[in-house]
Amino acid sequence: MEDQLVARLPNTTGYSVVERFEMGQARQTAVPLSAHAEWNPPADRDMVGLIEASNNGRVPSLVPIRHQRMQVSAFTFYRGAPAVMSYDLAQTPASGINAQLCGDCHISNFGMYASPERSLVFDLNDFDETLPGPFEWDIKRTVASIVVAAQNAGLTERDARKAVLEALRIYREKINELAYRSYLDTWYSRIEADVFLELVKKKHQKTAATQLARVQEKNRLKAFNKLTTVVDGERRIIHDPPLIYRLNKQEEGVREAIRELFTAYYESLDDSRKRLLSRYRFMDVAHKVVGVGSVGTRCFISFWQGVDDGDPLFLQVKQARTSLLEPYLGRSEYDHSGHRVITGQRLMQATNDIFLGYGQIGDETYFIRQLYDMKGSVNLETIPAPYLKRYAGLCGAVLARAHARSGDAAQIAGYLGNTDEFDQALLAFAFRYAAQNNADWADFQQAVVDGRLPAHSEAADTAK
Repeated sequence: MEDQLVARLPNTTGYSVVERFEMGQARQTAVPLSAHAEWNPPADRDMVGLIEASNNGRVPSLVPIRHQRMQVSAFTFYRGAPAVMSYDLAQTPASGINAQLCGDCHISNFGMYASPERSLVFDLNDFDETLPGPFEWDIKRTVASIVVAAQNAGLTERDARKAVLEALRIYREKINELAYRSYLDTWYSRIEADVFLELVKKKHQKTAATQLARVQEKNRLKAFNKLTTVVDGERRIIHDPPLIYRLNKQEEGVREAIRELFTAYYESLDDSRKRLLSRYRFMDVAHKVVGVGSVGTRCFISFWQGVDDGDPLFLQVKQARTSLLEPYLGRSEYDHSGHRVITGQRLMQATNDIFLGYGQIGDETYFIRQLYDMKGSVNLETIPAPYLKRYAGLCGAVLARAHARSGDAAQIAGYLGNTDEFDQALLAFAFRYAAQNNADWADFQQAVVDGRLPAHSEAADTAK
């Protein structure tokens, strides 16, 4: 199956860097860089219909919570509506140069997590929609998100422009640099989280270092204290609605299905990881509501016990559905959507969770990863303009490296060229699409008022 995935990505074996640059440059004839500035919504575009369609297969009782979270701001709407932008991107000109796409590449989907060596790294961290496709789709979703986030933080248009242009400049320069690197050097390249200390002024570095330390403390031992309690002499996951729901007596079948899923998951792991996991004892499982766009998909957290209370393991079991990009880019080469997700993650991330794997319950596919493994992100609600600009540049560097791992950096670099023409085109697109997002958010809220889209608060859900 993996060969089929690679077949959808560029195969330039045997061509020199110069020849691959020229291949990319030649694509400007068919799709000029200036064409990427375009955004004209089709006359038959049905934003609310796309949201409704994306709810198919979700847990019905959680869909109103999803809509409530999307109502909060234009930025939470943007995060929750990748289905809308997937449709929209398919209406835009495509370069024809493919890379593995994140598929939901907004700046809140970049963040920190622990490497297997226990260092803190900064990278992409969401791959639910990953699929090979036009490299610029990830960039377009990223830069539009920068504008929406800047507006949400109360920053000026000038601030947003600077941040977008920084992300684009760094992406273009980084992809050009990676075009001349060996494939192994590109593969091994990663960004340590200490880079955040360089983003802040010297007088704020102590505060930044403290924040990084807090992320490092967000580990399995902290999860043990936060997520478990003693019930009848046994450690169990707490019941903490609306985020965590313990399985009730009527759901014993779910518990057994999760056990069966872990049997399949076990087989998806490397032999050395199998040996490690086999030392842990499965203790408990509970439902967990996650994210904005993910609300309504089935998600569980499982608690495992090692040597003693000081050796817990928490694995998140998250439903993997058909990628929102598949209607426009073609069916995934992987019949199992969980397999699709973890393969995309391994292609794009510099380093991966050692417990990353996949399994299945009936027709539902899932991927599994560690919970609380030093994961953290930047607070974009109150980010100052200078930091947004530097952070956007960091995201641009990470995205360039992610695309270079699966795509052809030389072809992308050749297509982008040595001027800022692509940057200016994407800047125009980012503001046009941010305006579209604001209009969509208003229409979304009206659809809630009209009763077409149900929404209710999580506080109300807790009170039931």
